[in-house]
Amino acid sequence: MKVVIGYHIIVHGKVQGVGFRKYTVRVARQLGVKGWVRNLPEGTVEIFVQGEQEKVDRFLRRMRKGPLLARVSDLTIHTRRVERVLKGFEVKT
Repeated sequence: MKVVIGYHIIVHGKVQGVGFRKYTVRVARQLGVKGWVRNLPEGTVEIFVQGEQEKVDRFLRRMRKGPLLARVSDLTIHTRRVERVLKGFEVKT
């Protein structure tokens, strides 16, 4: 059985109005990680991601870059215990 890890992430910078959520969903589905993404009122993007360590590490590298129009200045990352494995990756409102 593979170990599943989880991270709660806040993405800082110019990350709203640039397709960041769609980009996040596309990358997550390509890599096979699960979770969700949403915009926060203060202009950041919040992500919860879970999956195998290698896949999640690849996901984080892609989030540090973001889509073409984004300017990611920082990621705040906190490890979270995985209580249940999610089924897919979606945009939350």
